[in-house]
Amino acid sequence: MPVRLASKASLPGETVDSMMAMCFGLLYGPQLRQRPGCGLARSGCCNRRRFPPTASRRKTGSCAPASLPAGPAAQAWPIARMPMTSPTPSSGRSAPPDRIDRLPVRHRADLAERETVPLAQRLSHMRSTFDVFDVAAERWPSRTAISHLPDGDPAEAAIDITYATLRDRIVQAANLFGSLGLGADDCVVYLLPIVPEAHYCIWGAQAICRVAAINHYLEPAQMAELLKALDATVIVTASPSLAPDLWAKVAPLLPTLPGVRATFLVGGAAGAAPGGTRDFAEALAGQPTVPRFAPVPDPERVAACFHTGGTTGTPKIAQLNHRSLVVNSWMLGEMFDMQPSDVVVCGLPLFHVNGVVVTGLAVFMSGARVLLSGRNGFRNPALLPNFWKLVERFRVTTFSGVPTVYAALLNVPLGGADITSLRFGICGAAPMPVETFNRFEKATGIRLLEGFGMTETTACASVNPRDGERRVGERRVGSVGLPVPYTRMKTVLLDADGAYVRDADTDEIGVVAIQGPHLIPGYRDARHNAGLWLPGEWLNTGDLGRQDADGYFWLCGRAKDLIIRGGHNIDPSMIEETLARHPDVALAAAVGQPDAYAGELPVAYVTLRPGATADAEALKAFARSHVTERAAAPAWVECIDTMPVTAVGKIFKPALRKRAIERALRELFDAASLPVVAVRVQDDPQHGVVALAHFDTEAQCRQAEELAGTLTVKVRCTLAERTTRQTTTPPGTR
Repeated sequence: MPVRLASKASLPGETVDSMMAMCFGLLYGPQLRQRPGCGLARSGCCNRRRFPPTASRRKTGSCAPASLPAGPAAQAWPIARMPMTSPTPSSGRSAPPDRIDRLPVRHRADLAERETVPLAQRLSHMRSTFDVFDVAAERWPSRTAISHLPDGDPAEAAIDITYATLRDRIVQAANLFGSLGLGADDCVVYLLPIVPEAHYCIWGAQAICRVAAINHYLEPAQMAELLKALDATVIVTASPSLAPDLWAKVAPLLPTLPGVRATFLVGGAAGAAPGGTRDFAEALAGQPTVPRFAPVPDPERVAACFHTGGTTGTPKIAQLNHRSLVVNSWMLGEMFDMQPSDVVVCGLPLFHVNGVVVTGLAVFMSGARVLLSGRNGFRNPALLPNFWKLVERFRVTTFSGVPTVYAALLNVPLGGADITSLRFGICGAAPMPVETFNRFEKATGIRLLEGFGMTETTACASVNPRDGERRVGERRVGSVGLPVPYTRMKTVLLDADGAYVRDADTDEIGVVAIQGPHLIPGYRDARHNAGLWLPGEWLNTGDLGRQDADGYFWLCGRAKDLIIRGGHNIDPSMIEETLARHPDVALAAAVGQPDAYAGELPVAYVTLRPGATADAEALKAFARSHVTERAAAPAWVECIDTMPVTAVGKIFKPALRKRAIERALRELFDAASLPVVAVRVQDDPQHGVVALAHFDTEAQCRQAEELAGTLTVKVRCTLAERTTRQTTTPPGTR
């Protein structure tokens, strides 16, 4: 039958409000919910003038088969981009749960069981990252979302922030950025330590536009380059009183950025913001806690930008959309059995996806508590010595750290602290030496779950099945586990030009490729996308690995040249370009040398120009004084006669890495007064490369194997044969 439409003028105001509220409820169910404190509950419509007349509607479909076939081919299923639609008005919401029911994660079959339900159906109520906080505030309004220890001291009073308050601050931040006229193409850049205001900024900005993180430990010139590459519109940074060193770097840059409309400072005294800036807390207080912004219309809209790899030349900036952030956070909750009762330490910086997602959004999605452990997190010299006290006081259940954190904690005695609340530790960002892994578990009794991920996968792509009091899963020490739900991983063989040749066989080393709904759509500068994708929308990670018969992945090295020092990514070109500026240097190449503490240390090889007078020590000093990032300063520089090159004249870094491994082992054995007869590094079909060390006695072999276990390279120690009894210096060294 025909429907008669009435104009607003012909209807009572209450009727119009009711009809509009009903319509917006149909279109934006997750965003508009009637609860105390919400403008919709009071007026029948939440800022109705700002909402668009229509909403994007997509069909819901499945992206995964009901089961996975055996072997490497199990990871080759195509996976479609998943729409995330709003629930129907009749779906309603369940009562606030104290526990989230999750299926076990023990092996690949458990993941396949999850994938029988379309991902879009699981996350139909979350189209954007803001929805995570809207839902959490409704389900757990009085639960503590964040406990903040400004100085990271376990004895200091914590600042607790409930989910209701967190949601309100995020809304105020979004309203603030919206009031400046920001839209989807604008960018809020934050340079902040680990403080609650960083979360207000991150998630509030994403409701309006893009948000971008900049590593605040970088030098000013690098910061300026990134700010320009990001087209920064608003800057949120630390006040002179909160972080004087950071402000000293940022302040001189502000006059050089004409596109920046406003700069907000966090942590300053009221009314004390320097000229040209505004106090962030005061600005938030002036905004309502009722949204004055429309819901994010498309889950594929870019939400966040993180710079990765190199910071010289044109920055490589990865773009993450709302879908990838929400999906990967849900995946992590499933893999870790995250519950509202969990307490998770955030010790990694909030300019890194680990801090933002693994110990951020994934925790908030589960109604758990994030413990902000001081402005500098694990970099705070007072935190690690008191870490076990922190665990005892707050009943911490898990934390995420890089191998250097776990190595440092090995030197911290428990001191009688009760750490029985800890379910497990999460390790990523760099490979964990098996010896460190085993020593940590033996000393603390804490299970470690090692995983693999990168900014390009939002955060996590694979992880070992969880293990502990709630679920029992099969961990394989040394592996990076199984792909997270709705994700496909495989290893592939590429030709010399990086083109796909074929899928690798079981236990055959190849380049790790990933396919899933949590991958980045690409880099901000499209030129950086060259080589990023393989046929079928598979992400080329650049990492070498193998997949065993049960679907577990084992990393064997990196095809790319990135150096990872304690979880910190270093572009070798930063070192190479610095050394190349020295007048005596002809060629320079930087690689990572295995290190027991940092995982890798940057080292450099150079060839000199004719008539050069500089030696290795002089070049090392030159590099250390001129490199733009402290972590990139080479541990040593070695002068060689001839640089190894490929047939087309490119520097052949695998040969240099082998040389660095040999040097690292010799230094390790020399420091222990362990006489080694010979060391040789060679290619290996299973481990990528293997170091062979020869000794005179079996006792020396056993001692050497124990020492070498602290490195990430595979080492085999054997008795020396007569033919190996030589300790010659590698040719071409001086």
